Amino acid sequence: MFDVLTPLAHAAGDLALSHFGTLSQAAISAKGPLDLVTEADRAVEALIIKGLRAAFPQDGILGEEGGRTAGTSDRVWVIDPIDGTINFVRGGTQWAVSIGLWQAGVPVAGIIHAPALGLTLAGGAGHPPRLNGRILPPLTPYLPDRAVVGVALGRAMPVADRIGILRYLTEDAGVLFRCCNASTIALLDLATGEVDAHVGCGESAWDVMAAWPILVALGATSTLDWQQTPLDAKLRYVIGKPALVEAIASLGRAAA
Repeated sequence: MFDVLTPLAHAAGDLALSHFGTLSQAAISAKGPLDLVTEADRAVEALIIKGLRAAFPQDGILGEEGGRTAGTSDRVWVIDPIDGTINFVRGGTQWAVSIGLWQAGVPVAGIIHAPALGLTLAGGAGHPPRLNGRILPPLTPYLPDRAVVGVALGRAMPVADRIGILRYLTEDAGVLFRCCNASTIALLDLATGEVDAHVGCGESAWDVMAAWPILVALGATSTLDWQQTPLDAKLRYVIGKPALVEAIASLGRAAA
């Protein structure tokens, strides 16, 4: 599988880099407030879809920018061609290509390639998580005296919910939080130990599908039951080191 995914993700990253820093305003459009799409997003998604269809013709495909293919297997490839588009457009380095595999109701494998950062994270069920080819160790124990949580507060969720999450983290849980406006990068930070957990509010399957099975393989737990979650749902969850997930599990439910 990764003999296909790794070169495909790198080719997609190279294509994204060819647009990086050179986009005209005419190449950028808005899907909603602070929700941008570029010519690069569409071109990268088309490249990935072409590669996946050639390698796995029986599988379905779900892409953020409209790529939809029904498959005959129980597998769906879930694509975010450039996660962190607003960072990409502004010239920031925190963006990535994300390709995840959903099978029989759960995420099973994925690859995240962040070309501007020079990082590739890959793995999942039956595939030891690797960062730039190096096997990653399991998540370390949670240490409350230095806790940091990543957050992604999508505009699909009510403002009161988003504010409630930040209030809970700072006042009730007493932890620091970090927001980088790219879920793939935030979840990569969890895999490498820069944060202890991640709180998602209003994200979509393509934001997290690649990272999810990698984190589970590293020992992360979560509040999300994928078997009960449609692929088109707006997600609300906590994932990370088990002790911290248990402590802030209420943030993965509808009322913070």
